[in-house]
Amino acid sequence: MIIDAMDLLYSKNFDSFCIVSSDSDFTRLASRIRESGLVVYGCGERKSPKAFVTACDRFIYVENLMPTTKSARPVGSDGPSSAAGLSASSSSLPVHTLLAKRKRVESRLEKEASIDAQAVSSLTIETREVNEEVIDLLWEAVEVAADEEGWAVLSKVGSLITKWHLDFDSRTYGFRKLKELLASTSLFEFTHRSPRLGKPELAYARCSVE
Repeated sequence: MIIDAMDLLYSKNFDSFCIVSSDSDFTRLASRIRESGLVVYGCGERKSPKAFVTACDRFIYVENLMPTTKSARPVGSDGPSSAAGLSASSSSLPVHTLLAKRKRVESRLEKEASIDAQAVSSLTIETREVNEEVIDLLWEAVEVAADEEGWAVLSKVGSLITKWHLDFDSRTYGFRKLKELLASTSLFEFTHRSPRLGKPELAYARCSVE
């Protein structure tokens, strides 16, 4: 794979590469591609070696791409008759045939629900705590990106954080967006405003002075 990647690099037909692995063997490859002026995106598990993570321009943990919640459909929630379209009053089949058919349907639904539950369990991930180190990082990023009034464009804050820590992702801490992560600390205030007349509104954050 590394040889194939180098062949693609020398073809000069690409401006970026994505390496999906958690193996440290790809650290040198990522560094070599970046040395050639191309952007390298990494994607792997949280156990990925730090050297490989930092060798990429941006690193995404696969755990953050998995759905964190999924509810299996309760068995018989609509009643086995309505779910399977079985009704003794609307069918001319013998009662014992209907009961046997209904039993097979219920068994199949139970099996499907069990499979769904196992799949959800295997995808459940543990989110990390928003500790003092994370809060300090958020606070510093907002302060550095802030204007003279202390307001910082959220997109710039996010860019700064990923520049300092290229594997940073709000989803690691259980939040879909950076704003949600900031708000969870109760240390920031938010607003929306247009930077210039006729321009669309942007989301801003500011360190709370209270």
